[in-house]
Amino acid sequence: MVGSFQGEKERRVFERMASRSGIDRRYSVLHKDGMVEADSSEIGFYRRGAYPGTAARMRVYEEKAPDLAERAIGALDLQGGEDRITHLVVASCTGFVAPGIDQILARRLGLRADVKRTVVGFMGCSAAIPALRIAQAAVLADPTARVLVLNIELCTLHLQETDDVQTALSFLLFGDGCTAALVTGDKTGIALGDFLTAVIPDSEDMITWHVGDYGFVMYLSGQVPSRITQALRDDAGGLLRGEGTQSIDLWAVHGGGRTILDAVQSAFNLAPHALCTSRDVLRDFGNMSSATIMFVLSRMMANRDGKHGLAMAFGPGMVAETFRFTKLN
Repeated sequence: MVGSFQGEKERRVFERMASRSGIDRRYSVLHKDGMVEADSSEIGFYRRGAYPGTAARMRVYEEKAPDLAERAIGALDLQGGEDRITHLVVASCTGFVAPGIDQILARRLGLRADVKRTVVGFMGCSAAIPALRIAQAAVLADPTARVLVLNIELCTLHLQETDDVQTALSFLLFGDGCTAALVTGDKTGIALGDFLTAVIPDSEDMITWHVGDYGFVMYLSGQVPSRITQALRDDAGGLLRGEGTQSIDLWAVHGGGRTILDAVQSAFNLAPHALCTSRDVLRDFGNMSSATIMFVLSRMMANRDGKHGLAMAFGPGMVAETFRFTKLN
């Protein structure tokens, strides 16, 4: 818990809203002793009255992010094909270091010296989709390209000490996570279709993410869900490519929070089960920023339901990033 509430009323509001979050658990690269509960006197990474500065948080990012990324890449089972990787795309908004995570991983994995590296930074929860768009463009330009795409987010490095219930609830959403994907011209997995970006007008101040003296400071307006609902209804024809929702079997929506998923479901008048995979990922891992939608896609690839899908994620701006996809196996 990041809050330090003086009044019983604030504590009850927080606990009630937390119970309705749709999140059962989250994960962190920090040891359990480093996550200080509201009434704890233990000395950890987060200490009452002495939360760590940004430099200390970035040192943890530099240490932990490459380790977590290596574990995600190991799950891909490249079978010794690291030397065939032609491109490396890394998306992250929760840390900065130079040489970057891309260079650190290229060295650790033994990638070829001429691997083409791209870093997608500070695009928030929607960053996975631009990263995949970059990978798709590389494969379309060269069908022999093999693009390794990583989304690495250590959100729990940016908890803030606060007695504001709304701020505490926004941090309640976030956990750490990392995904790795291989984008190639092979006929396996999912086929990436067309990508479309839509900026939601007059929403620039609703999601913000700034570098502060004590980590990165996020602001998430309580108006975000209703603004998303209205924007999706206003531009449903464009986002759905002129087709109806009945043409989409699989809805891979970034679980930014229960109310975000409710907003999408309401805007498109979707069936109750349509966003079940997104809700399951939110329940099991929380909001892992850019990594979240990749968890959703991974679960969809593992089941036999549906074939044609639409992926959607929202980020600062506010922007809706989308793409269509087709399951191949």
